[in-house]
Amino acid sequence: MHSTPETPHLTRALGVRDVALFMVTAGCSVQWATSAAAAGPSSLLVWVFGGLAMFLPLSVCVVFLSSRYPDEGGLYVWSKRAFGPFAGFMTGWTYWTSNLPFLTSLLYFAAGSALFWSGHRDTTVSASPTYFICFSIAALGVAVALNVRGLASAKWLNSAGAIARWLETIVLVVLGLAIWRRFGMATPITRQTIVPGLRLTDTIFWATIAFAWTGPEAASFMGGEIRDPRRTVPRALAIAAPMIAGIYILSTASVLVSIAPEQTSALYGLMEAISSDAARLNLLWLIPLAAVFVVLDRLGSVGVWLGAVARIPFVAGLDCHLPRSFARLHPRHGSPTVAIWTQAVVIAAFAILGQAGTSVRGAYTVVVEMMVVATMLPFVPLFGAAIKLSAGAPVPGEVRIPGGRHTVVVMATIGLATTLGAMAIAFVPSPDEHHPAIAVLKVAGMTLTLLLAGAAIYLVGNARARRSR
Repeated sequence: MHSTPETPHLTRALGVRDVALFMVTAGCSVQWATSAAAAGPSSLLVWVFGGLAMFLPLSVCVVFLSSRYPDEGGLYVWSKRAFGPFAGFMTGWTYWTSNLPFLTSLLYFAAGSALFWSGHRDTTVSASPTYFICFSIAALGVAVALNVRGLASAKWLNSAGAIARWLETIVLVVLGLAIWRRFGMATPITRQTIVPGLRLTDTIFWATIAFAWTGPEAASFMGGEIRDPRRTVPRALAIAAPMIAGIYILSTASVLVSIAPEQTSALYGLMEAISSDAARLNLLWLIPLAAVFVVLDRLGSVGVWLGAVARIPFVAGLDCHLPRSFARLHPRHGSPTVAIWTQAVVIAAFAILGQAGTSVRGAYTVVVEMMVVATMLPFVPLFGAAIKLSAGAPVPGEVRIPGGRHTVVVMATIGLATTLGAMAIAFVPSPDEHHPAIAVLKVAGMTLTLLLAGAAIYLVGNARARRSR
């Protein structure tokens, strides 16, 4: 991306603390801890392997690329520099579109957790699709309003979400330790049970873990809004990384202590574990308090991702691949208003259509399954860009990676192999799928449709840009 006289100027509102909290909010989600707990104690080791195979390589590549090219747009710009405008657009397109159903899943999770505000553990039975739709749209409205007002306002929700995530993790861990001491573990964690299996259900779960470890790249989309991004991003990531790992592993272990894997729900599992522990310990007042933490945590994540991925259509608008209106900033707050509102409309549509003809749990499963392949796609050019661009000459002010290009290439290769493996596994249907061939065709069809739609939009945008010259 090159600057022109018409290029809007963004406000640098984020410092090290803001970016670190942003990364915690974007880089981990306790809802994946409940999914991991449902897979059993072996998920604890899978978290460690996933961190080494995905999070570490991704972090090294993000630090290198954001230091050398601290532009607004992150992996969109990096892929464009390495492989050309079409690759850059398709990287941003797949990343942007895959995050829309992800944001819907966050809203569903928040809505499910909010049901525990009353302190009763049986309220989820009476939850209706209408409630989930209304809650999702209302919560989305809050996140949109703050992001439209700019990162100076939105960062407070982002930071509150990160703090709430730690508070809910502390509550979960303390309750788990108390239950372990008084009643023992609901799930035995032994040398035998902690070893990952090679069953089909186990390998399918690995793809989810690889996806869960993504997120360090999110802050790079707002490079133009970070103060001194070359130094801020690495420092913030060094602070956030151990916090993210701690939240994932401690939360998963605590859920395993509280509830048996076969009783763990992906949608309600976190609050079910907390409410079960609180009831057994006669601490019912903790249930609504924990629900507040979980809902605020999820709303923080919605705010983070809504703001971060809005920078992709913003940059695409600057490059004329999308209508120029996407590059328009709010006259007072300096936010990409059109991009934010466009995303909000699509996410609201997902929230409504996801409930059509299915149960609440079924809708949540659908939007989660829609994410896996599409979300991993843009990491292929990201790791490829790290390998290619690391051959270039260093730039003034660039952060030095220990081992230089050799380290970047090795880490990018590991990350690329993990990404491709996770994508291949995501095409494998679940063992309890009654129509496996249809399930595979569904994932392949959705992926192909996504790519063809992106290519068509790119071609239309190019034609529009040529006519305007």
